[in-house]
Amino acid sequence: MDQRKCECGHTNPVGTLLCESCGKPLNVEVHEQTSFPDMRYEGMARRSQTNNTKVIDRVWNFFSSVKIAIGIIIVILVASAVGTIFPQQMYIPVPVPTEADVARFYTETYGTIGTIFYGLGFHNMYSSWWFVTLLVMLGTALVICSLDRVVPLYKALNKPRLNQHKSFLKGQKLFAEGELAPEANHEAILDASALALKEKGYRIFRTERAIMAEKGRFSRWGPYINHIGLILFLVGTLMRSLPGFYLDEYVWVREGQTMAIPNTPYYIKNENYTTEYWSEEEMPEQLELKGGAIVKSYQTDAILYENKSADVPGKKPDLVEVQKGPIVVNHPMEQDSLYIYQSGVQEMQLGALNFTVVDLKNNKKEVGLIKIDLYNPQPEQTIADGFTVRILDYFPDFIMGKDGKPATKTNLPKNPMVALELIGDNGNYNEKLVYLEGTILTQKNDPRYGLDIKMPDLVDIAGLNVRVDKALPLIYFGSFIFLAGVAIGVFWQHRRVWVQTQEGSIMVAAHTNKNWFGLRREVDGLVKQAELPVTIEDKTKAKA
Repeated sequence: MDQRKCECGHTNPVGTLLCESCGKPLNVEVHEQTSFPDMRYEGMARRSQTNNTKVIDRVWNFFSSVKIAIGIIIVILVASAVGTIFPQQMYIPVPVPTEADVARFYTETYGTIGTIFYGLGFHNMYSSWWFVTLLVMLGTALVICSLDRVVPLYKALNKPRLNQHKSFLKGQKLFAEGELAPEANHEAILDASALALKEKGYRIFRTERAIMAEKGRFSRWGPYINHIGLILFLVGTLMRSLPGFYLDEYVWVREGQTMAIPNTPYYIKNENYTTEYWSEEEMPEQLELKGGAIVKSYQTDAILYENKSADVPGKKPDLVEVQKGPIVVNHPMEQDSLYIYQSGVQEMQLGALNFTVVDLKNNKKEVGLIKIDLYNPQPEQTIADGFTVRILDYFPDFIMGKDGKPATKTNLPKNPMVALELIGDNGNYNEKLVYLEGTILTQKNDPRYGLDIKMPDLVDIAGLNVRVDKALPLIYFGSFIFLAGVAIGVFWQHRRVWVQTQEGSIMVAAHTNKNWFGLRREVDGLVKQAELPVTIEDKTKAKA
């Protein structure tokens, strides 16, 4: 690493703007007072300013650029905004989504733009590899930007320079120089200056002919505390992509059904679902709600099971009840770090079709009852001695395909079509029937058997949101750290005042990272109280 030597004899690393020993500006033009170095890092050299050309240096220099960090933030913000144009897949109203169902939803709901949105992968954007990569890049930029600046800042603030070079003092925005009488007591002048500054809350550092007063140094760490908070926030966000740290599943469980909760060893059973309404007597008359149906609560009475054999692939589930109780809106069922929320409902949905088989040739004599579970239909059932019913084909949500063949639009029984074969006389007679949209279609023009349609079984289906978020405490902690850093950086300022005496002269200079007006008031108070023979030169007004 190349180095630059100051006239005081100290050798400084490349990139140093102010001598680490005496504070003199190292650039010739700066020395001539055409400009003064940025005091943000006390003129110390940053690693990204060195002339190393290794690969790791190039990577470091790339991510240490604030412009690069801002660019990454802009890309993340734009991508996040695009991801909110349409709902993410987890929020679309498709109870048991397949890829075909999801693609169809975006196309039918939002048209061509929805198709493009789905095709580009924006429907699962926040968990996509490229969005996670952007977050990793942002975290890397925050870490490197912080280290690149905090290390030289720490070195400079840890050992403050007292006997500053005259060009350093003259370069400050607040500067004054005056003549001292030959009989002036230098020590008394410094004592009076130190006392005046100490009364204003300054910490005093002193040598024989100079003092440096400082307060609010901790405010310089505010931006880096911000960075720490953001890094913790990003780490918590990225932890959500690790197995076991985050789960956000939506399951639909109909009454009486026991369903496995994806990616967990748990099963949930919906024993009963209830929607409770406010009675007219409970409604305030002044609100004119009489006659209206206002929901009071949504409640699923559930049982939570744990599968003890979940770690053994292929083994039959060994369910053990771990909790039983109601799940009400805003009052989830909790087990360890898993929360189950009541989030939706589909009431009065088709659960099973009921038919009575009648003998049309025998005055419609009832042969037996058929119950077809639309979620788990039995392929064959015997309804009477020597009489069997077989399900030949079943389409839960019937549509006629483009090829002229029957198909299903979704896997939910919204428009069921069932093809049945009736086998009677101990297998000596059979005929085929089709149920579709409340109509019975027969194979024969003069069938022997027919179907009487009975009231179908209706079920309520509870929508349960299952969540695990072990990273949430870290996210909250990172947010708190970030806000603390903002408060430190906004409400406090780092102020420094230098007073140096030489043979026949005195110099006063001051610097702050913000609120120059407040600092100017304190310096004026110092000059007045200590009776210093100087007039403060305020370069901030000159620039304005």
